[in-house]
Amino acid sequence: MSEVLIAAELRNEFGKGAARKIRRANKVPAVLYGHGTEPKHLTLPGHDLLLALRTPNVLIRLRGEGVDEIALPKGVQRDPIKGFLEHVDLLLVKRGETVTVEIPVTVTGDPIGSAIVEQQLVTISVETEATHIPTGVEVDVDGKDAGFAVHASDLKLPEGTTLAGDPEALVLQVIGAPVAELPEEGEAAEGESAEAAE
Repeated sequence: MSEVLIAAELRNEFGKGAARKIRRANKVPAVLYGHGTEPKHLTLPGHDLLLALRTPNVLIRLRGEGVDEIALPKGVQRDPIKGFLEHVDLLLVKRGETVTVEIPVTVTGDPIGSAIVEQQLVTISVETEATHIPTGVEVDVDGKDAGFAVHASDLKLPEGTTLAGDPEALVLQVIGAPVAELPEEGEAAEGESAEAAE
């Protein structure tokens, strides 16, 4: 996974007033923590950060005066109405270290006939090298029939990535299309006779 370079400024003003001032300048307050270090309070450019966060598990290279680190977004707070970024928590990571992240599960192909896919998990928890986080994992259901099921342990994960969650967790299954129930003959007859009486 490629890194996204984002300019970072260290900040020494805190509190709601300071945060509002930062946001008015189209910037976002952030905190960088991890590896037992003192948390660093940062100001990041809002537009660049918003674009970067569109990619799941994006690696962010923070660079600025007194800052040159690689981080993973761990907590993103957005305004519930307008959707703009209010605050971001970033986890400091080092090359070669293992991190636990959620990656998306994508379904490809179409099952046989009228069978449908019932997906239970849209993400899966994995352990992987911090600078080589996979973008996701695919499950091919092309030509599969009702009764086909995929558990977490069945997923073909990229090299260097291991499952972190329950291997028996059901990811998806192919089931027969639901059939609309027809009224029983007695019910239909009663309905017809009631209509005739009217």
